[in-house]
Amino acid sequence: MAERERRQEQKRVNEVVDVITEKIEKITGKKGEVRKGIVDLRKTFWDDVTVNLDENDDVYETQASIKQQAELLSERERRHGQMTKELKTLFRLQETPYFGRIDFREEYEDQVEPLYIGIGSLMDSRNEDFLIYDWRAPISSMYYDYAPGPAKYSSLDGEVEGSMTLKRQFMIRDGQIKGMFDTGLTIGDSLLQAVLSGKASTHMKSIVATIQREQNQIIRNEQDRYLIVQGAAGSGKTSAALQRVAFLLYRYRKTLRSDNMLLFSPNPLFSSFISSVLPELGEENVVQTTFKDFIEERMGGELQLENPFDQTETCLTMGEGPQLKTKIAGIHFKASLAYRDLIDHWLDHLKRAGMFFRDVAFRDRIIVSGKEIEGYFYALPQDQTLLNRLEHVRDWLLRRIAIFSKHERQEDWVLEEAGLLDKSDYKNIFDKLQQEKQFSDATFDDYDREELLLRKIVMNRHLKRLRRQVKELDFVNTQKVYSEIFYQKYSVDAVPKEWGAICRATRMRFEEGDCPWEDAVPYLYMKEKIQGRKGNRDIRHLIIDEAQDYSPAQLAFLKAAFPRCQMTILGDVNQAIYAQSLGEDTMLSEHLYDPNDVQKLTLLRSYRSTKEIMNFARAIVPMGKVIEPFDRSGRLPEWIDTHNQSEKTEIILSKIDDFKQNGHETIALIGKTMKECQEVYDLLKQRTDVKLITQETYQFDKGFIIIPIYLAKGIEFDAAIIYDASASNYSHESERTLFYTACTRAMHELVLLSSGAASPFLDTVPSEHYTRTQL
Repeated sequence: MAERERRQEQKRVNEVVDVITEKIEKITGKKGEVRKGIVDLRKTFWDDVTVNLDENDDVYETQASIKQQAELLSERERRHGQMTKELKTLFRLQETPYFGRIDFREEYEDQVEPLYIGIGSLMDSRNEDFLIYDWRAPISSMYYDYAPGPAKYSSLDGEVEGSMTLKRQFMIRDGQIKGMFDTGLTIGDSLLQAVLSGKASTHMKSIVATIQREQNQIIRNEQDRYLIVQGAAGSGKTSAALQRVAFLLYRYRKTLRSDNMLLFSPNPLFSSFISSVLPELGEENVVQTTFKDFIEERMGGELQLENPFDQTETCLTMGEGPQLKTKIAGIHFKASLAYRDLIDHWLDHLKRAGMFFRDVAFRDRIIVSGKEIEGYFYALPQDQTLLNRLEHVRDWLLRRIAIFSKHERQEDWVLEEAGLLDKSDYKNIFDKLQQEKQFSDATFDDYDREELLLRKIVMNRHLKRLRRQVKELDFVNTQKVYSEIFYQKYSVDAVPKEWGAICRATRMRFEEGDCPWEDAVPYLYMKEKIQGRKGNRDIRHLIIDEAQDYSPAQLAFLKAAFPRCQMTILGDVNQAIYAQSLGEDTMLSEHLYDPNDVQKLTLLRSYRSTKEIMNFARAIVPMGKVIEPFDRSGRLPEWIDTHNQSEKTEIILSKIDDFKQNGHETIALIGKTMKECQEVYDLLKQRTDVKLITQETYQFDKGFIIIPIYLAKGIEFDAAIIYDASASNYSHESERTLFYTACTRAMHELVLLSSGAASPFLDTVPSEHYTRTQL
């Protein structure tokens, strides 16, 4: 690049930074004035409100005065919030004003217009011309989608065609150009090399400066209801999805808010890892949860729900035998749509018989027995839905409770508790008595009337919880109704051959008040079919990461739970680790969706790991040949044979020292199970600074950690050690994707340790793709 051009570009950067600095000073001053106005308005709020409650007209006038004052305060608070958000963007632009430039000449125009692209828009000091275009603006899409030559973008007036005469990338830090490249179609490898050769972070970074064309397709897709992204490990699918969220919030900023979007992440640690991406882009984080927490909240605490990680740990540590075979068969069947069909047949049967009801009781006294409720329920017309009949039962029970309350409030205990009520309760009763006297000509004994009102207060408070439970249809014993499925007989074609053992194991768990993870969605499906579905209409967009670990039944449940939603569904079939996802279908199977509503995109290029690590890892999985490693070189993965535990421990400590000397800041020892991780942690904690990552870990810091594979999903480390890559630990075909997932966590260096025979998964890796050390 000619030095003259570089000086010209630096001059422009300086001018833009000056404009940004000027705007920061101006907005900071205004923000201070607005803040002072808010404080003053809060202090004098009631001084400026006319309060008069003597007449109805006066009351209305008072309400209008309060509303006007509140709206004024709210408007100023909104203005203050907007200024705060604008300042955050300006401070980010001050450090790195922009990362790209395209020179574009519209069709039939002579003038070429240079367009500079950054994380936010910036107007000149007169607010007339754009100095920087937001990367999400329609015109900015050309930067990601076209090489110099013919180009176009969509605008409100239709497509604008023309030609791109220049495409340039910048690396700007603290207002200084550190690198400048002219490039073709893709974001140039020079910039990617610089970004990817850096150290792993404890938080995911924004990728707006390095978005590739295929990632831009994900980000700017607006028309498809279901967008499925199958992406290789390290292909940037999660990053692209988060930039997609930022794009949609920008594109539909008048109608879409961050709390209209929900992200399902694989675990709390991953939620922490990605938490900084959207704030970096000037957007608020969307609502985040795990699927387990979402299910648990809908279950309402009536059962002790198994954690999916505990299920995985059980399957990985159970050992060979009929118990494991039964467990896996049950997980696969309950994750299928065939099992949902079986539940639908059971629901149809419940219209005639099979419903179970809890006693409606108060203070150990039965108001209405479960048997009596059952009789009333099945006496109702069978052509009504289960829910309609239950609503009739609900209204009947509330009437029965009202009758019970009328009699029960005459009991002595009620008056005794009335004597313990607060002074405010007595004042309310006094005011009510005075009001009754004012508007009624009737005479009555104040004492008797006061006692009656006190008794009513006591009874209403005691019965409040019971009435709420009845209104929510909790008198249905859904736990028992679901358990009855496993006492029924089915044809051999409808259930797996292990069905008898599956039934015994499930009945035992439910009788103990436990809900196995594989039963969670089927149980909720049945429960909401009976008691009514809790559809969420506030959430308009779902982002589901690690979708290869979701079953068809879970997808069907989510469709029903979020009826208005678009979905961005991300995953990698090569990283499936849960037993349910090792069956036939997952949420990445596009045939589960209406063909008119679904678009599937595939990301084949992997950016996270060095070429050497990715060449090693992709040889492990059957379809690995299609994965394209990014051309960033490093050390070959190292496979080390050890003889005993003492030798393995010393090797780990030695490697940790080597990694730190090489400048690596995030180092992970990856175990297959939590049990394995706990054992090695106990061996190492006295000899080095190390942290064990568990299900309760919500974030991690730089340094050396020990983590099971299923908690490391989606996270990356400078260097990774696979603790036990021997055949005794990884041999079953179902563990191949688990092993691949572990290997692809490393960005720069990968070490595998084994004792005895190595995992057969390594047999498919050409010897030139790793070094082997035999001690």
